[in-house]
Amino acid sequence: QLVWNLVYRDRFATWALKEQNLASQRQVGALVFKKRKHFTSFTLFFCIAVKVYVKVFTNSPFLVCMDLARSREEVIDPKYLWIGPDRKNLEGQMYVNLTKTGKLMVMGFKESMSGAYTCTLSHKIIETTTQEERVVFEAYKFMVYAYREADHAYQVFVRFTTRECELAANSQFFEELKKILNNIISDLTCHIIESSYKCHSIKRPKQGLLHELFVSFQVNPFAPGWEEVCHQVPYDCEDATNMRVQEARERIGEFFNEQTYALKHEFQTVPTIHYVDNSFSVTHIDSCRPGFGKNDITHKNCASCCVVCEPGTYSPNNEVTCQICTRPRVKKYGARSC
Repeated sequence: QLVWNLVYRDRFATWALKEQNLASQRQVGALVFKKRKHFTSFTLFFCIAVKVYVKVFTNSPFLVCMDLARSREEVIDPKYLWIGPDRKNLEGQMYVNLTKTGKLMVMGFKESMSGAYTCTLSHKIIETTTQEERVVFEAYKFMVYAYREADHAYQVFVRFTTRECELAANSQFFEELKKILNNIISDLTCHIIESSYKCHSIKRPKQGLLHELFVSFQVNPFAPGWEEVCHQVPYDCEDATNMRVQEARERIGEFFNEQTYALKHEFQTVPTIHYVDNSFSVTHIDSCRPGFGKNDITHKNCASCCVVCEPGTYSPNNEVTCQICTRPRVKKYGARSC
Protein backbone atom coordinates (compact mmCIF):
# COMPACT_ATOMS: atom_id res chain seq x y z
CA GLN A 1 0.00 0.00 0.00
CA LEU A 2 1.16 3.50 -0.73
CA VAL A 3 0.50 7.05 0.31
CA TRP A 4 1.55 8.99 -2.77
CA ASN A 5 4.03 11.78 -2.27
CA LEU A 6 5.47 13.66 -5.24
CA VAL A 7 8.93 13.49 -3.72
CA TYR A 8 8.96 9.72 -4.21
CA ARG A 9 7.59 9.57 -7.75
CA ASP A 10 10.63 7.74 -9.17
CA ARG A 11 10.53 5.12 -6.47
CA PHE A 12 6.96 4.00 -7.01
CA ALA A 13 7.51 1.66 -9.93
CA THR A 14 10.00 -0.45 -7.99
CA TRP A 15 7.76 -0.40 -4.93
CA ALA A 16 4.68 -1.49 -6.88
CA LEU A 17 6.54 -4.36 -8.47
CA LYS A 18 7.69 -5.56 -5.07
CA GLU A 19 4.17 -5.30 -3.66
CA GLN A 20 2.74 -7.29 -6.52
CA ASN A 21 5.50 -9.86 -6.21
CA LEU A 22 4.53 -10.38 -2.56
CA ALA A 23 0.85 -10.70 -3.44
CA SER A 24 -0.12 -14.31 -3.95
CA GLN A 25 -0.99 -15.41 -7.47
CA ARG A 26 -3.74 -17.93 -8.16
CA GLN A 27 -4.21 -19.83 -11.42
CA VAL A 28 -7.91 -19.80 -12.22
CA GLY A 29 -8.01 -21.67 -15.51
CA ALA A 30 -6.18 -22.95 -18.54
CA LEU A 31 -7.65 -23.54 -21.98
CA VAL A 32 -5.81 -25.66 -24.55
CA PHE A 33 -6.72 -26.03 -28.20
CA LYS A 34 -4.96 -27.38 -31.28
CA LYS A 35 -3.53 -24.95 -33.81
CA ARG A 36 -1.63 -26.37 -36.77
CA LYS A 37 1.37 -28.35 -35.55
CA HIS A 38 1.72 -26.62 -32.20
CA PHE A 39 -0.45 -26.37 -29.15
CA THR A 40 -1.30 -22.95 -27.79
CA SER A 41 -2.57 -22.74 -24.21
CA PHE A 42 -4.13 -19.77 -22.51
CA THR A 43 -3.46 -19.28 -18.80
CA LEU A 44 -4.96 -16.55 -16.62
CA PHE A 45 -3.45 -15.34 -13.34
CA PHE A 46 -4.81 -12.82 -10.84
CA CYS A 47 -2.97 -10.79 -8.21
CA ILE A 48 -4.33 -9.49 -4.92
CA ALA A 49 -5.26 -5.80 -5.20
CA VAL A 50 -2.68 -3.21 -4.18
CA LYS A 51 -4.01 -0.11 -2.38
CA VAL A 52 -2.77 3.26 -3.62
CA TYR A 53 -3.62 6.67 -2.10
CA VAL A 54 -3.55 9.80 -4.28
CA LYS A 55 -3.95 13.31 -2.93
CA VAL A 56 -6.83 15.14 -4.60
CA PHE A 57 -5.96 17.28 -7.63
CA THR A 58 -2.52 15.69 -8.00
CA ASN A 59 -1.38 13.03 -10.47
CA SER A 60 -1.24 9.43 -9.38
CA PRO A 61 2.05 7.54 -9.46
CA PHE A 62 2.61 5.28 -12.44
CA LEU A 63 0.77 2.00 -11.91
CA VAL A 64 2.87 -0.83 -13.32
CA CYS A 65 1.20 -3.69 -15.19
CA MET A 66 3.48 -6.51 -14.02
CA ASP A 67 5.04 -7.85 -10.86
CA LEU A 68 8.68 -7.69 -9.86
CA ALA A 69 9.49 -11.20 -11.07
CA ARG A 70 7.98 -10.55 -14.50
CA SER A 71 9.84 -7.25 -14.85
CA ARG A 72 13.13 -9.13 -14.59
CA GLU A 73 12.26 -11.53 -17.39
CA GLU A 74 11.99 -11.30 -21.14
CA VAL A 75 8.42 -10.53 -22.17
CA ILE A 76 7.38 -11.51 -25.70
CA ASP A 77 4.62 -9.65 -27.56
CA PRO A 78 3.26 -7.86 -24.49
CA LYS A 79 -0.15 -6.24 -24.73
CA TYR A 80 -1.84 -4.20 -22.03
CA LEU A 81 -5.50 -3.50 -21.34
CA TRP A 82 -6.37 -1.02 -18.58
CA ILE A 83 -9.95 -0.88 -17.29
CA GLY A 84 -11.08 1.94 -14.97
CA PRO A 85 -13.63 2.05 -12.14
CA ASP A 86 -16.43 2.67 -14.66
CA ARG A 87 -15.42 -0.60 -16.43
CA LYS A 88 -14.37 1.30 -19.55
CA ASN A 89 -11.14 0.96 -21.49
CA LEU A 90 -8.79 3.75 -20.40
CA GLU A 91 -6.87 3.94 -23.66
CA GLY A 92 -7.40 7.33 -25.27
CA GLN A 93 -8.98 8.93 -22.21
CA MET A 94 -7.89 12.55 -21.74
CA TYR A 95 -7.27 12.23 -17.99
CA VAL A 96 -4.76 9.38 -18.18
CA ASN A 97 -1.16 9.00 -19.29
CA LEU A 98 -0.77 5.49 -20.66
CA THR A 99 2.71 4.49 -21.83
CA LYS A 100 3.65 1.90 -24.45
CA THR A 101 5.10 -0.26 -21.69
CA GLY A 102 1.74 -0.45 -19.92
CA LYS A 103 2.29 2.09 -17.15
CA LEU A 104 -0.74 4.15 -16.16
CA MET A 105 -0.93 7.59 -14.55
CA VAL A 106 -4.28 9.17 -13.65
CA MET A 107 -4.01 12.97 -13.83
CA GLY A 108 -5.80 15.60 -11.73
CA PHE A 109 -7.19 12.96 -9.40
CA LYS A 110 -10.66 13.58 -7.97
CA GLU A 111 -12.68 11.59 -5.45
CA SER A 112 -14.98 10.37 -8.25
CA MET A 113 -11.96 8.72 -9.91
CA SER A 114 -11.46 6.41 -6.94
CA GLY A 115 -12.02 2.69 -7.38
CA ALA A 116 -10.56 -0.40 -9.01
CA TYR A 117 -8.04 0.00 -11.84
CA THR A 118 -7.29 -3.35 -13.48
CA CYS A 119 -4.65 -4.13 -16.06
CA THR A 120 -4.53 -7.34 -18.05
CA LEU A 121 -1.10 -8.18 -19.43
CA SER A 122 -0.98 -10.74 -22.24
CA HIS A 123 2.30 -12.12 -23.50
CA LYS A 124 3.68 -15.24 -25.15
CA ILE A 125 5.94 -17.94 -23.83
CA ILE A 126 7.67 -19.85 -26.66
CA GLU A 127 9.32 -23.21 -26.05
CA THR A 128 12.82 -23.14 -27.52
CA THR A 129 12.86 -26.69 -28.87
CA THR A 130 9.29 -27.15 -30.10
CA GLN A 131 8.40 -23.51 -30.80
CA GLU A 132 5.14 -24.17 -29.03
CA GLU A 133 3.44 -20.91 -28.08
CA ARG A 134 1.60 -20.37 -24.85
CA VAL A 135 -0.29 -17.13 -24.27
CA VAL A 136 -0.47 -15.99 -20.67
CA PHE A 137 -2.91 -13.42 -19.33
CA GLU A 138 -2.03 -11.78 -16.02
CA ALA A 139 -4.43 -9.40 -14.27
CA TYR A 140 -3.14 -6.75 -11.84
CA LYS A 141 -5.59 -4.83 -9.71
CA PHE A 142 -5.07 -1.50 -7.95
CA MET A 143 -7.59 -0.01 -5.52
CA VAL A 144 -6.92 3.71 -5.90
CA TYR A 145 -8.33 6.11 -3.30
CA ALA A 146 -8.42 9.91 -3.26
CA TYR A 147 -7.40 11.47 0.02
CA ARG A 148 -7.06 14.88 1.63
CA GLU A 149 -4.91 16.10 4.46
CA ALA A 150 -6.87 16.38 7.69
CA ASP A 151 -7.88 19.88 8.77
CA HIS A 152 -6.11 20.75 12.00
CA ALA A 153 -7.43 22.63 15.00
CA TYR A 154 -6.09 22.96 18.55
CA GLN A 155 -7.84 22.57 21.87
CA VAL A 156 -6.15 24.80 24.45
CA PHE A 157 -6.30 24.54 28.24
CA VAL A 158 -4.96 27.26 30.53
CA ARG A 159 -5.45 28.32 34.15
CA PHE A 160 -5.62 31.64 36.00
CA THR A 161 -5.49 32.36 39.71
CA THR A 162 -8.36 34.46 41.05
CA ARG A 163 -9.32 35.76 44.48
CA GLU A 164 -12.60 33.86 44.71
CA CYS A 165 -14.96 31.95 42.44
CA GLU A 166 -17.87 34.35 43.02
CA LEU A 167 -15.83 37.33 41.84
CA ALA A 168 -17.81 39.31 39.25
CA ALA A 169 -14.60 40.22 37.46
CA ASN A 170 -14.04 36.56 36.48
CA SER A 171 -16.55 36.63 33.63
CA GLN A 172 -15.39 40.08 32.53
CA PHE A 173 -11.81 38.85 32.46
CA PHE A 174 -12.83 35.79 30.41
CA GLU A 175 -14.59 37.91 27.79
CA GLU A 176 -11.61 40.26 27.55
CA LEU A 177 -9.24 37.30 27.17
CA LYS A 178 -11.25 36.00 24.21
CA LYS A 179 -11.13 39.41 22.52
CA ILE A 180 -7.36 39.63 22.95
CA LEU A 181 -6.77 36.13 21.59
CA ASN A 182 -9.04 36.71 18.59
CA ASN A 183 -7.21 39.95 17.79
CA ILE A 184 -3.87 38.13 17.89
CA ILE A 185 -4.91 35.62 15.21
CA SER A 186 -7.60 37.43 13.18
CA ASP A 187 -5.25 38.22 10.27
CA LEU A 188 -4.75 34.47 9.83
CA THR A 189 -8.53 33.96 9.32
CA CYS A 190 -8.47 31.89 12.51
CA HIS A 191 -10.67 32.43 15.55
CA ILE A 192 -11.47 31.18 19.04
CA ILE A 193 -14.49 28.89 19.34
CA GLU A 194 -16.08 26.62 21.96
CA SER A 195 -14.62 28.69 24.78
CA SER A 196 -15.60 28.17 28.40
CA TYR A 197 -14.29 28.43 31.94
CA LYS A 198 -14.99 26.98 35.37
CA CYS A 199 -13.75 28.10 38.74
CA HIS A 200 -12.39 25.50 41.16
CA SER A 201 -11.07 25.60 44.69
CA ILE A 202 -7.65 24.00 45.03
CA LYS A 203 -5.68 22.88 48.08
CA ARG A 204 -1.98 22.39 47.47
CA PRO A 205 0.55 20.99 49.96
CA LYS A 206 1.87 23.65 52.38
CA GLN A 207 -0.50 26.25 50.90
CA GLY A 208 -3.90 27.57 51.81
CA LEU A 209 -7.04 27.24 49.73
CA LEU A 210 -6.65 28.73 46.25
CA HIS A 211 -9.16 29.54 43.53
CA GLU A 212 -8.39 29.06 39.85
CA LEU A 213 -10.17 29.59 36.56
CA PHE A 214 -9.87 26.56 34.27
CA VAL A 215 -10.16 28.05 30.77
CA SER A 216 -10.58 26.00 27.59
CA PHE A 217 -11.04 27.05 23.97
CA GLN A 218 -10.40 25.84 20.46
CA VAL A 219 -8.19 27.56 17.90
CA ASN A 220 -10.08 27.06 14.64
CA PRO A 221 -8.89 27.93 11.09
CA PHE A 222 -12.34 28.64 9.64
CA ALA A 223 -13.03 32.21 10.69
CA PRO A 224 -15.27 34.28 8.37
CA GLY A 225 -13.41 34.93 5.14
CA TRP A 226 -11.40 31.71 5.14
CA GLU A 227 -13.01 30.50 1.90
CA GLU A 228 -11.88 33.61 0.02
CA VAL A 229 -8.33 33.05 1.24
CA CYS A 230 -8.61 29.39 0.28
CA HIS A 231 -9.58 30.24 -3.29
CA GLN A 232 -6.23 32.02 -3.69
CA VAL A 233 -4.51 28.63 -3.33
CA PRO A 234 -4.75 26.44 -6.46
CA TYR A 235 -5.08 23.00 -4.90
CA ASP A 236 -3.66 22.31 -1.45
CA CYS A 237 -6.09 24.39 0.56
CA GLU A 238 -5.74 22.08 3.55
CA ASP A 239 -2.00 22.66 3.59
CA ALA A 240 -2.45 26.44 3.61
CA THR A 241 -5.20 26.25 6.24
CA ASN A 242 -3.11 24.01 8.45
CA MET A 243 -0.12 26.34 8.18
CA ARG A 244 -2.27 29.29 9.28
CA VAL A 245 -3.75 27.52 12.29
CA GLN A 246 -0.30 26.28 13.28
CA GLU A 247 0.95 29.87 13.30
CA ALA A 248 -2.13 30.90 15.30
CA ARG A 249 -1.35 28.24 17.88
CA GLU A 250 2.26 29.46 18.12
CA ARG A 251 1.17 33.09 18.58
CA ILE A 252 -1.16 32.11 21.40
CA GLY A 253 1.59 30.09 23.04
CA GLU A 254 3.89 33.12 22.87
CA PHE A 255 1.16 35.27 24.41
CA PHE A 256 0.95 33.09 27.51
CA ASN A 257 4.74 32.89 27.76
CA GLU A 258 4.74 36.69 27.84
CA GLN A 259 2.33 36.58 30.80
CA THR A 260 4.88 34.61 32.81
CA TYR A 261 7.62 37.11 31.99
CA ALA A 262 5.40 40.10 32.79
CA LEU A 263 4.40 38.71 36.19
CA LYS A 264 8.04 38.23 37.14
CA HIS A 265 9.54 41.42 35.75
CA GLU A 266 6.89 44.08 35.04
CA PHE A 267 4.33 43.98 37.86
CA GLN A 268 5.17 45.32 41.29
CA THR A 269 1.76 44.20 42.53
CA VAL A 270 0.43 40.88 41.23
CA PRO A 271 -3.01 41.32 39.58
CA THR A 272 -6.02 39.71 41.23
CA ILE A 273 -6.49 37.45 38.22
CA HIS A 274 -3.25 36.24 36.70
CA TYR A 275 -1.84 33.40 34.62
CA VAL A 276 -0.69 30.20 36.33
CA ASP A 277 2.85 29.49 35.17
CA ASN A 278 3.23 26.40 32.91
CA SER A 279 -0.52 25.75 32.80
CA PHE A 280 -0.73 26.21 29.02
CA SER A 281 -1.39 22.89 27.23
CA VAL A 282 -2.55 22.03 23.72
CA THR A 283 -4.31 19.03 22.18
CA HIS A 284 -4.27 18.43 18.44
CA ILE A 285 -7.72 17.94 16.81
CA ASP A 286 -8.30 16.62 13.28
CA SER A 287 -11.38 16.87 11.10
CA CYS A 288 -12.15 15.76 7.54
CA ARG A 289 -14.01 17.51 4.73
CA PRO A 290 -17.47 16.19 3.78
CA GLY A 291 -17.18 12.99 1.74
CA PHE A 292 -13.94 11.97 3.45
CA GLY A 293 -13.04 10.20 6.67
CA LYS A 294 -10.38 8.28 8.57
CA ASN A 295 -10.21 4.52 9.07
CA ASP A 296 -7.03 3.12 10.59
CA ILE A 297 -8.21 -0.46 9.94
CA THR A 298 -9.27 -0.33 6.30
CA HIS A 299 -6.61 2.25 5.43
CA LYS A 300 -3.91 1.45 7.97
CA ASN A 301 -1.13 2.64 5.65
CA CYS A 302 -2.85 6.01 5.38
CA ALA A 303 -4.24 6.18 8.91
CA SER A 304 -3.67 9.93 9.28
CA CYS A 305 -5.29 10.68 5.90
CA CYS A 306 -8.86 11.70 5.24
CA VAL A 307 -9.67 9.04 2.65
CA VAL A 308 -12.66 9.27 0.31
CA CYS A 309 -15.77 7.54 1.68
CA GLU A 310 -16.33 4.23 -0.09
CA PRO A 311 -19.63 3.16 -1.69
CA GLY A 312 -22.12 2.36 1.04
CA THR A 313 -20.77 5.08 3.33
CA TYR A 314 -21.03 8.87 3.51
CA SER A 315 -19.90 11.89 5.53
CA PRO A 316 -22.16 14.97 5.53
CA ASN A 317 -19.99 17.21 7.69
CA ASN A 318 -16.53 17.66 9.17
CA GLU A 319 -16.55 14.55 11.31
CA VAL A 320 -13.56 12.22 11.23
CA THR A 321 -15.30 9.01 10.10
CA CYS A 322 -17.53 7.93 7.23
CA GLN A 323 -20.95 6.68 8.30
CA ILE A 324 -22.68 3.56 6.98
CA CYS A 325 -25.68 4.26 4.75
CA THR A 326 -28.35 1.57 4.77
CA ARG A 327 -31.14 2.95 2.57
CA PRO A 328 -30.91 3.98 -0.17
CA ARG A 329 -27.48 2.45 -0.69
CA VAL A 330 -24.79 4.89 -1.81
CA LYS A 331 -23.03 3.59 -4.91
CA LYS A 332 -20.41 6.27 -5.44
CA TYR A 333 -17.18 7.38 -3.78
CA GLY A 334 -17.14 10.57 -1.74
CA ALA A 335 -20.85 10.67 -0.88
CA ARG A 336 -21.93 13.59 1.32
CA SER A 337 -25.47 12.37 1.94
CA CYS A 338 -27.26 9.05 2.25
